[in-house]
Amino acid sequence: MKVIAIGRNYAAHIKELNNPTPENPVIFLKPDTALLKDNKPFYIPEFSSDIHYELEVVLKICKEGKHISEKFAPNYYEEMGLGIDFTARDIQTLHKEKGLPWELAKAFDNSAVISTFVPKTQFINIYNLDFELKINNENRQIGNTKNMLFPFERIIAFVSKYITLKKGDLIFTGTPEGVGKVLPGDKLEAWLAGQQLLNFDIK
Repeated sequence: MKVIAIGRNYAAHIKELNNPTPENPVIFLKPDTALLKDNKPFYIPEFSSDIHYELEVVLKICKEGKHISEKFAPNYYEEMGLGIDFTARDIQTLHKEKGLPWELAKAFDNSAVISTFVPKTQFINIYNLDFELKINNENRQIGNTKNMLFPFERIIAFVSKYITLKKGDLIFTGTPEGVGKVLPGDKLEAWLAGQQLLNFDIK
């Protein structure tokens, strides 16, 4: 399986990082070795002094498809969850300045935290879902899927023009404003539509 992540999908987050607003989804990939499951602790890697959290709604692809139209895109995911896209911001900034790819900043081991997944039919309206992150019991990120620049169907249609989606693939759909640094001893908790799906420690 593969992890496909969408960058710059919430206007306020684009503004806080001083990035240009994209005309199409900005995508990058994480390998399966980036996954961190079951609320296991995240260990800050020695190669970065500025690891940032980015809370995201995650879609789990349920069947293979390519060149998927937006009309049929809802048929390609049945479950949703939450994820943390951990980013080595110091490395990312350096690479962006040099015009280099982001992989070292985004694809390192355990950089893609994922929760359990729940059926999308459990939610009244997936296009108006609240999600939030608390660190040490303080609100850090509060988002709603209605504020996405590129909604779920647009993302699936766009990605599948270039990359075949397969069952089990995960799509991180972008983060709202409020990203910041994690430190050893931090406890991260996250909720999707009021249901806690993440609860893990930073070490």
